[in-house]
Amino acid sequence: MKPGMVPPPPGEESQIILLPPGWQSYLSPQGRRYYVNTTTNETTWERPSSSSGIPASPGPHRSSLPPTVNGYHAAGTPAHPPETAHMSVRKSTGDSQNLGSSSPGKKQNKENTITINCVTFPHPDTMPEQQLLKPTEWSYCDYFWADKKDPQGNGTMAGFELLLQKQLKGKQMQKEMSEFIRERIKIEEEYAKNLAKLSQNSLAAQEEGSLGEAWAQVKKSLADEAEVHLKFSAKLHSEVEKPLMNFRENFKKDMKKCEHHITDLRKQLASRHAAVEKARKALTERQRDLEIKTQQLEIKLSNKTEEDIKKARRKSTQAGDDLMRCVDLYNQAQSKWFEEMVTTTLELERLEAERVEMIRQHLCQYTQLRHETDMFNQSTVEPVDQLLRKVDPAKDRELWVREHKTGNIRPVDMEI
Repeated sequence: MKPGMVPPPPGEESQIILLPPGWQSYLSPQGRRYYVNTTTNETTWERPSSSSGIPASPGPHRSSLPPTVNGYHAAGTPAHPPETAHMSVRKSTGDSQNLGSSSPGKKQNKENTITINCVTFPHPDTMPEQQLLKPTEWSYCDYFWADKKDPQGNGTMAGFELLLQKQLKGKQMQKEMSEFIRERIKIEEEYAKNLAKLSQNSLAAQEEGSLGEAWAQVKKSLADEAEVHLKFSAKLHSEVEKPLMNFRENFKKDMKKCEHHITDLRKQLASRHAAVEKARKALTERQRDLEIKTQQLEIKLSNKTEEDIKKARRKSTQAGDDLMRCVDLYNQAQSKWFEEMVTTTLELERLEAERVEMIRQHLCQYTQLRHETDMFNQSTVEPVDQLLRKVDPAKDRELWVREHKTGNIRPVDMEI
């Protein structure tokens, strides 16, 4: 669910005034009420007569109103204001939302939205499901707009913060993988050291013949295997462990910058929301004050009461303008937050995919090095296999006898 824009509140022209058919009531920029005949485009300061459908005293007052040009008064006030005026605010989702209005006419719009932690969302019961920015991709930019309740019940977590924690967790997992490879390297180095030491052992060094040669080759193969494992450990360090450790060394710092930026935008949005609520309350109070003074005028007509009503109208109009300005600033802040959220979540999505691919490639390098090590280890024992196939006890005996014989005269029986 993505946030939407807030339409401006209605002005005083939305107040219900009973007029003859064809007549509309509006306020001038100075806060004075005037009347427009939507059929003839006639304008007057005087309230039209309910009997004739024309102004009660049109003569001396019509000329005091600004002339209309292409439907607008020369002073800039629309001759026929639209029923609902909307600010020119770029909408991020195409759906018009609202924070609520003090006017009964906007009650339905208020019910169509829901505000969660100062962000305006479509109401799930009244608004159709919004179109995803990246359908079928389960993209970060579509599913992390609202806040999520803490499973332990200790408050809520912003969707962006959840994404940020995933990124930092991924960085931690990457670091732990690097530490794991480092332990593997230590094992290889210790193994190589022990193999080299064992190859220098003098046990069975006096074995002779072709078997003695095979045994000597077994000991030599240990030294060769030790060298293979040393090379394996060195490559693990340079081609797997070090890249894992150094990948995005400043990643955590960069994520903190993103977090601070989005948090600042969210704080600004909360501030704008508070200003809207304050301005809305002020408008309600001004409208109530105007209504009270209007009722007093009906009871007792006096110049002082008329002057009070004029002041109340000006204040009510000013309060409406302030509310529209606050809503406009709120929408701008929410739009900016929306844009940065989309941009940043897509960047986090790209970084996560890049991290996974980088680790996959280096783990593939690890398995490749393992295969190479196994192949080299096999090559160290091949000479041993060859010599073992040549072991010939009869030949060994012949050679040994030739070297160590003491004589070939056998003993005979003693004669008497």
